[in-house]
Amino acid sequence: MPITEADARAILSRLVDPNTGKDYVSARALRDLRVEGDAVTVDIELGYPGKSQFEFIRRQVIEALRAGGAASAAVNVRSKVVAHAVQRGVKLVPGVKNIIAVASAKGGVGKSTTAANLALALAAEGASAGILDADIYGPSQPTMLGIAGRPESKDGRTLEPMEGHGLQVISIGFLIDVDTPMIWRGPMVTQALEQLLRDTRWRDLDYLVVDLPPGTGDIQLTLAQKVPVTGAVIVTTPQDIALIDARKGLKMFEKVGIPILGVVENMSVHVCPNCGHQSHIFGEGGAARMCADYGTELLGQLPLDAAIREQADSGRPTLVSDPEGAAAAIYKTIARRCAVKIAELQKDMSSKFPNIVVQNT
Repeated sequence: MPITEADARAILSRLVDPNTGKDYVSARALRDLRVEGDAVTVDIELGYPGKSQFEFIRRQVIEALRAGGAASAAVNVRSKVVAHAVQRGVKLVPGVKNIIAVASAKGGVGKSTTAANLALALAAEGASAGILDADIYGPSQPTMLGIAGRPESKDGRTLEPMEGHGLQVISIGFLIDVDTPMIWRGPMVTQALEQLLRDTRWRDLDYLVVDLPPGTGDIQLTLAQKVPVTGAVIVTTPQDIALIDARKGLKMFEKVGIPILGVVENMSVHVCPNCGHQSHIFGEGGAARMCADYGTELLGQLPLDAAIREQADSGRPTLVSDPEGAAAAIYKTIARRCAVKIAELQKDMSSKFPNIVVQNT
């Protein structure tokens, strides 16, 4: 008997997306299913950027449909990223769908490197991505991304984001000399952060990655209370000293109602380039234990690798210098997991409703 539309839908309801763990029907990824004779045509729309996964998913669906009786199957896979809900009462940023805060609460754990490569990985997977360097005292993204110069203002009030490696970027580092210290008190710093965020003309970003400074002080609280954050990523190392602060950062976001997307463990293991011996220099399993304690996900573990540091220092991070390498693959997995978890959050419906104006008639 020829395959029917009900047959095809049943097949896809049993087929699981390896990135979400859900079938394509219950995940509402099924679009425009058509059956003509023994030929099936279907569109799969992912709620996360997954350019590197398109071909695998396409073949997975084709093989399942053919095994289910289709003589031929034409499958188109695409992504559509939408805006998701943020803290109640916080004004959205024009031109930005979702904001991901990357925090560590402790310096020296590779947070800025993770933020840069996370944004680049999202872009590599097909998203429109940008970075806000929120470390007013020690901006590092201009150096890490190899971007020099000052942002342009076309209207005298707002700034055009700088661009590098396909990212839109803004940082206080573009507005001051590299050797100039920022001797500012807290209120000036938080005002600068808000201005950098809201006075930049972001151009239709799916994701804006915010690289936070270490700590749980003024900037973090301002971000939590006034910046529409979709979710937060905590960066740590396996070392107990780093984990103490990472736990504080995680609890801070929980207290202000910002979802934790997961934890990234940097410097997880050192592999000797000469003999291949693995050494857990900063301890082992610390981030996994933290995730178990707080019911969150370990997004990925990066090795202690001189190449990652050298690539960031040169202005060409790992996703640019070695896009097909092992470390780049880990960053892409982390980016997809972040995007999948955001896609599972409540959608922002504010744009669906018209403004209601009451006036005398």
